Amino acid sequence: MNKLQDTVNHFKQEVKVYQLVLKDKRTPKASKFMLGLAVSYAVCPFDIIPDFIPVFGYLDDLIIIPLLVYIAITITPKGIIEDCRNKAKE
Repeated sequence: MNKLQDTVNHFKQEVKVYQLVLKDKRTPKASKFMLGLAVSYAVCPFDIIPDFIPVFGYLDDLIIIPLLVYIAITITPKGIIEDCRNKAKE
């Protein structure tokens, strides 16, 4: 149970980090676009593969959203991410 709680807390902190990265003026526009695309894809009712198709319906969400976040984080300078992580810990 503690591991699940730790995972949830880590996820919440990462979401705060991504919010801070989006708000930071030093963040490249491409990173902001990728993070915005990931969020909009997550909340959009339309998917590439409809969710009612067993297994494959959710598989696209499990691949596309983390991929977009990964791309956004890799093109964001490390200094910005570190600053945002430190702010999120406070």
